[in-house]
Amino acid sequence: MKKNGKLLIVDDNKSVLSSLKLFLKNHFEYLEVCSNPNQIPAIVSKGKFDVVLLDMNFTAGVNSGNEGLYWLKEVLKIDESLVVILFTAYGDVNLAVNAMKEGASDFILKPWDNKKLLATLQSGVELHQTRLKVEKLEQQKDYLQKDLQQQFVNIIGESDAIQKVLATVRKVASTDANVLILGENGTGKELIARELHQLSARKNHIFLGVDLGALSENLFESELFGHVKGAFTDAKEDRIGRFQAANKGSLFLDEIGNLSLPMQAKLLSALQNRVVTPIGSNHSDEIDVRLICATNANISKLIKEEEFREDLLYRINTITIELPPLRERGKDILILSEHFLDHFAKRYDKTIPVLDSTAKEKLLNYSWPGNIRELRHCIERAIILSDSNVLLADDFQLEQEKETGLGLQAMSLEEGEKVLIENALRRNQGNISQVAKELNIGRQTLYRKIEKYKIQ
Repeated sequence: MKKNGKLLIVDDNKSVLSSLKLFLKNHFEYLEVCSNPNQIPAIVSKGKFDVVLLDMNFTAGVNSGNEGLYWLKEVLKIDESLVVILFTAYGDVNLAVNAMKEGASDFILKPWDNKKLLATLQSGVELHQTRLKVEKLEQQKDYLQKDLQQQFVNIIGESDAIQKVLATVRKVASTDANVLILGENGTGKELIARELHQLSARKNHIFLGVDLGALSENLFESELFGHVKGAFTDAKEDRIGRFQAANKGSLFLDEIGNLSLPMQAKLLSALQNRVVTPIGSNHSDEIDVRLICATNANISKLIKEEEFREDLLYRINTITIELPPLRERGKDILILSEHFLDHFAKRYDKTIPVLDSTAKEKLLNYSWPGNIRELRHCIERAIILSDSNVLLADDFQLEQEKETGLGLQAMSLEEGEKVLIENALRRNQGNISQVAKELNIGRQTLYRKIEKYKIQ
């Protein structure tokens, strides 16, 4: 027979406790007894019980049931989801009604019938576990609603660089392998994570993201593993963590390279054991998630500097996907620009403008240190500020130019030629024939100049 449920019995009659313990220990996975009601708060606070079987009278000669009602309220203050079943030798309908009004789930008279007692307690266990499931589903719903409020675009691009990434995503998505996504800020790491989820067998379950770079040491455990009520000052209720909320789905841990070594150790332990323990609890929850991590940090360098655990890296990077920066995606810059022009023109109720040749040249020649995020911001600003149906080069204020004066700085003819070749190579993704054609020079001349300027 499978034992299920955790039971606390509180009664001042030790012979009653012995008798109940002997009968019930074979039916429940955990059983604790208590003869002193003053110990109730400490016992209930430390343990995850399903049902409390509570006597109603603890003082000799008193049979009003008021003591039981008092301790009923105290138990529910600690954990309102607990099922409390009251136990008394004095049957009184009014007392039973009052107990129900105060939150009791049922009422059992002494002397008891073993079969009825067992059935009542087992029903109480089922009720409590159902309440926990409903509460967990509500919290998962909260996480999901917050996630759905965010707006994400599809992965856009035709360059070989991004198509290679998408080919890898399609191969990997159907597996449950942990994936590490590398790339500069703004390259679209979260979009790739979402694509992995959408193409996986977990697509009908939740996708949750956590920005680890924004978490302090104090919040890390609570956010990822959850906490129980009273675990710390602001823990006013039980709260599941992201691992529990993402159960059966995918969990995206962004900026994992920012984790401190103590936080890395806690994460590694959870991944190795496939369980998490909420703060303040002695009960562990099994986890079943597809883990996707991302960082813009140089993990290999961090490992050499002993700032990142090598054993954690092995856990999170069964497959590594490296996203190319926007400057290496050539004419994807213009494809993305057209997409953002359409998006923001509609948002701000404007006619969708076109890019003239000078604007295209400027966008293609820029290095985009902020990648797609910077391009999006740049296009939005141009849409807001321009009243024309044609956008010129001067309509785009580029951050790097503003910060360094790069667009105005003086340079020698050779320096200018080197920059021109480097930009053309980026736009054409290193295709020498296309670069030579664009610059109107021969291939051999181009090779000589690449060697002369030591262009990689």
